[in-house]
Amino acid sequence: MLIFMTLFGVGCLLGLTGGGGAGVVIAVLTAVFNVPIHLAMGTSLGAMSFTTLSGAVSHFREGNVNLYTGIALGVFGAVGAFAGAKFASLIPAATLHYLTGGMLILSTILMYLCLYQPGIPLFSYTPTEKLVSPLQFWLMAAPAGFALGCLSGTFGIGATPFIQLVLLILYRLPILIAVGTTMLVIFPIAVFGGFGYLLEGNLDAILFLQVVAGLMAGTYIGARFTKRIPHRILKFVMTIIPGIGAVVLFMGG
Repeated sequence: MLIFMTLFGVGCLLGLTGGGGAGVVIAVLTAVFNVPIHLAMGTSLGAMSFTTLSGAVSHFREGNVNLYTGIALGVFGAVGAFAGAKFASLIPAATLHYLTGGMLILSTILMYLCLYQPGIPLFSYTPTEKLVSPLQFWLMAAPAGFALGCLSGTFGIGATPFIQLVLLILYRLPILIAVGTTMLVIFPIAVFGGFGYLLEGNLDAILFLQVVAGLMAGTYIGARFTKRIPHRILKFVMTIIPGIGAVVLFMGG
């Protein structure tokens, strides 16, 4: 019950910001509940296949999802996630612990630059839902999706900030659409990444069910409030969530 209630609260925040939240879940499981990091990574990434589906459905009903972009990135991301999960099993636990924490810190920095420093050339974007040409679209989707999947599978994270950066900067989606579409992108990444961890013996059934139950309930509820909070609060929460996960992960180490 304690795991359920803790993950329910985490799920509400993740649904609100369109995040899969595996990095935060890994931090909670390892630092608070003393779960080995490889097992925590496999369990949390696998659980995202359910939680992001719940969140994506809720966001779709709210009109926050660009299906075409989300499906394209998700398909290529699934391939990368499976490969990344196999590679992660070769990394020692102590090393992986700090690498994952480092990726969460990097996520926080990148989200801050994108959302609060748009004047920087790399992070400047003008929101629009007009698609680029079909050729440009697929030339961006294939490498970007595969790279995002590899990142997610290797470090057991949902790579939410990186996905949102791709949607905001490359595809110029408005922030609300980027939040909802991120959930759709993460879904196939989580399915194939979790399957890769399962094949390596790094997914526990009972823990998996506890995490799924808490996160699914929380993400569905959280997603319903994305349109109902001021953008400045949404941006702030999107930025700090990975950083919170990193702090908890390092404290647990």
